[in-house]
Amino acid sequence: MRIALLEDEHEQAQNIQAILADRGHHCDSFPTGQTFLSAVLHRSYDLLILDWQIPDMTGIDVLLSVRAHLNWPIPVVFLTQRDSESDIVQALDAGADDYLAKPARAAELVARINALARRSNPDADKEVLTYGPFEINTQQRTIRLHGEELTLTDKDFDLTLFLFQNQGRLLTRELLLERVWGLARDINTRTVDTHMSRLRRRLGLNPENGFRIKTIYQRGYRLEAIQAPQKHPADHSRTADA
Repeated sequence: MRIALLEDEHEQAQNIQAILADRGHHCDSFPTGQTFLSAVLHRSYDLLILDWQIPDMTGIDVLLSVRAHLNWPIPVVFLTQRDSESDIVQALDAGADDYLAKPARAAELVARINALARRSNPDADKEVLTYGPFEINTQQRTIRLHGEELTLTDKDFDLTLFLFQNQGRLLTRELLLERVWGLARDINTRTVDTHMSRLRRRLGLNPENGFRIKTIYQRGYRLEAIQAPQKHPADHSRTADA
């Protein structure tokens, strides 16, 4: 996973990053709430780890800002020296998903992160996924719209599945290249844009089908659920004069 860490103590940040890297995760560390929020709101992360006591604001303030401005329920873990019952209750009430006391114990930290990842994607093991008029069969690798099978390439299928499983979430081009194409983040390519343009047409992503791909300027894309326009039946209340 791609993880963002809010930790102002350099040595502790390095230790946590090493623990996560050893388990195959990528972790970016930020020493202040402002730098952390700027990154989280403009990049794509799978999970957040927050310290409580940081120089410019509290971890609770950061969490509240994340929940107010990020339009998908990203998992959030508190990792802090504050371990009283009232602190834990306050963090969970503010929207945290889990709470650990420092110092971080490697095995427990990783286990809790993995558990949150599973809970955040409950459909990961399902064979058939339904999103409005779209039906995705992950075993047969087929997608149907209103019961009709669509003609898609393997890469189009992978991209469509990833979009629907992350609807509402900002997906940067870099993240899409990593997860769908398996390419390095720093590769500059128009591949993502080309595929997105084609998917809009092939999937019929429009208000009538309840979804759209929104382009986020200079950042990436977001699949959004939208309401189909209401049809207004003809007014039959008037009758012709005899």
